[in-house]
Amino acid sequence: MLYPVPAVMVSCQREGEKPNIITVAWAGTVCSTPAMLSISIRPERHSYDIIKETREFVVNLVTKDLARATDYCGVKSGRDVDKFAEMRLTPCSVEHVKAPGIEECPVNIACKVVEIKHLGSHDLFLAEVVGVTVNSRYMDEKGKFHLNDAGLISYSHGEYFELGKKLGSFGYSVKRAGKKPSGRRKNK
Repeated sequence: MLYPVPAVMVSCQREGEKPNIITVAWAGTVCSTPAMLSISIRPERHSYDIIKETREFVVNLVTKDLARATDYCGVKSGRDVDKFAEMRLTPCSVEHVKAPGIEECPVNIACKVVEIKHLGSHDLFLAEVVGVTVNSRYMDEKGKFHLNDAGLISYSHGEYFELGKKLGSFGYSVKRAGKKPSGRRKNK
């Protein structure tokens, strides 16, 4: 019942085979130093064995323009269809891993598996982030990345939602009027 959650497309590939995409809603940041994240996948999913064998994957953040592809990649099996071709997505090189990213996504997070935890219906893949690629479309002339302008989506109880209105920023509840922020950031 911890909803909403991010909806992401995770790309993976065995050497000599076509790349595959799995949609994951159970993904999250677990550590900032070193940067780590986790994804949970059912063992019967096609991507499970690919990631288990290669020990790498790319988490691709998705936008409202990619909502249909995100859903498709979550319900169709890579055993039966080429998801990149069917959804007209473009595999792209990502540093530090052989698995491709998805060019149309605003962020590609390259990951190397450090542990697989068998939990029950799903196994948790704990991974170190080894590289991040961002789409230049969301960079301004000063080099600032505007991820919140990308139209990211979340998943809640079987439905996809575009992230919406900004309600505040870290520390706004305790900030005094007229005082500049200290420059410290919350780990995410």
